[in-house]
Amino acid sequence: MRTSEGRRPEGGPGVREEAGRDGEEAPPPVRPAVAPARVTWQKLTLLPLLLIAVLLATWLWFEQADLDALTRNALSDGRVSKALWQHIELTLISTFFVLIIAIPLGILLTRGQVSRATPVVMTLANIGQATPAIGLLALLVIWLGIGRRAALIGIIAYAVLPVLSNTIAGLRANDPALLEAARGIGMSPVGVLTRVELPLAVPLILAGVRTALVLNVGTATLATFGGGGGLGVLITTGITSQRMPVLVVGSVLTVALALLVDWLASLAELLLRPRGLEAGP
Repeated sequence: MRTSEGRRPEGGPGVREEAGRDGEEAPPPVRPAVAPARVTWQKLTLLPLLLIAVLLATWLWFEQADLDALTRNALSDGRVSKALWQHIELTLISTFFVLIIAIPLGILLTRGQVSRATPVVMTLANIGQATPAIGLLALLVIWLGIGRRAALIGIIAYAVLPVLSNTIAGLRANDPALLEAARGIGMSPVGVLTRVELPLAVPLILAGVRTALVLNVGTATLATFGGGGGLGVLITTGITSQRMPVLVVGSVLTVALALLVDWLASLAELLLRPRGLEAGP
């Protein structure tokens, strides 16, 4: 008759002996953490569906509204699409120039002796945004004349501050130990900037760009007072002629464009954020 002394313990060799020696069970194996999805289906669908519903409701309201000749004339012959496209152009062009001005300038103001000029530059940027947009545009029209150039300069001056301040704050918030370690392994100053400093500062920089985009959409409505076009043409036409449908079209399209731009910028902010900066589950 076989005894139980010669049997191998269940669970594999050495498992029972190790557990008996320590008096406790062996810890379970650690599973690799799965990174959560950056963009959820709610983020992708909720706002676009809301905007579609608002635009559809506006269109249905116009279908049953009794429009007079002046209203139909203000909204016919592609005037709405032309104003919308002009507004998008003003937003994109002004944002492009804000980026190529504010981000390099913010980097420069965190380098060496140039950083001493930061208070002066920030004061000028604050003046640009503290000045009422309509007053700034009026001064630019007096100086440069009526046209898109004056409107673009006014929009750019109004939106430089958030990108510039966030770029400086993001670069200054980097851990000096990480930068010293990068220099210690032989990276050049340009390499430290492009491969360490800027990737770490990306979240703050993108937050500033998102703010600037929404500011540009709103400020571009004032371009009509300088002859720059945009959706402000419909808004001012609706106010001066006391035609509510024209005013509603301009206002709804402006709000929808601002929300759409903010949504796209939030997606870019999530997708461009470095994976290493995401907290684990």
